[in-house]
Amino acid sequence: MRLPFLLYALALLLTGCTVTKRPDSMNQVKAAILAELGKQEGTFAVAFKDLETGEELLIQEHERFHAASTMKTPVLIEAYRQAAQGRFSLQDSLLVKNEFKSIVDGSPFSIAPADDSEQELYSLLGQKRPWSELLYKMIIHSSNLATNLVIEQLDAQKVTQTMRQMGAQDIQVLRGVEDTKAYQQGLNNTTTAYDLLLLFQQIAQGKAVSPAASQEMIQILLDQKYKDIIPAKLPREVQVAHKTGWITGVRHDAGIVFPPNGHPYVLVLLSKGLSDEQAGIKAMATVSEMLYGYVVGVR
Repeated sequence: MRLPFLLYALALLLTGCTVTKRPDSMNQVKAAILAELGKQEGTFAVAFKDLETGEELLIQEHERFHAASTMKTPVLIEAYRQAAQGRFSLQDSLLVKNEFKSIVDGSPFSIAPADDSEQELYSLLGQKRPWSELLYKMIIHSSNLATNLVIEQLDAQKVTQTMRQMGAQDIQVLRGVEDTKAYQQGLNNTTTAYDLLLLFQQIAQGKAVSPAASQEMIQILLDQKYKDIIPAKLPREVQVAHKTGWITGVRHDAGIVFPPNGHPYVLVLLSKGLSDEQAGIKAMATVSEMLYGYVVGVR
């Protein structure tokens, strides 16, 4: 898996790119990124866009990946879209339950609390909680239970339809999480780095549902609790509105970076087939650091 990255990086170097610790050109940044990721056993995709200059960096941007919890951002967008249409208010409440239907045959399944990154919601079974709270837990703690409660109401097909309307042609949201029968049949939520780039760009530009809805979504994403990839090696004062995702061998992060003394940019980092997940995480954090240095002019 590492060989294509190494060959590509070598090709760039042979064409005259001299990789430095703090690159001066996007070609140098790309070569440095390919060299960094080429050290890892796995497949990576990178999608970057400077929201002021429009400059992009794309590496395997159309490669398909298991979406893991990055699919929760499309679900967030769809919730705000349906609320804006008047289907419900974000202050309305949903019953907290832990029984859902498999998309394979309608058979019931539950989420094991031990497999979820958020625990509080399980103590609220049988009670009602507002949409706003469930969406918040879905994003910042990546609550699987909240995700399934929300997506059951929204309809996964409608989430995907909205993604198509936003120009994201490859993202596929088929279901909630922990549907084992669907997983065993390969019925998984998938994404590409390019599609996530499009979504976060529209959120950043106030074009996802409405300017007010986009700003509310940014405020939720800014509270993300998992910060081991995009924000990990950035200065503490940098704000990142982002959503992570992971399953075995897969580590993702996607969002909007707000440098304190520069212009915002969107960055998507996806990976699969990682033989050493921690090393892969560190490599992607280094990629984030490289791009931040390029944007803010660190030399």
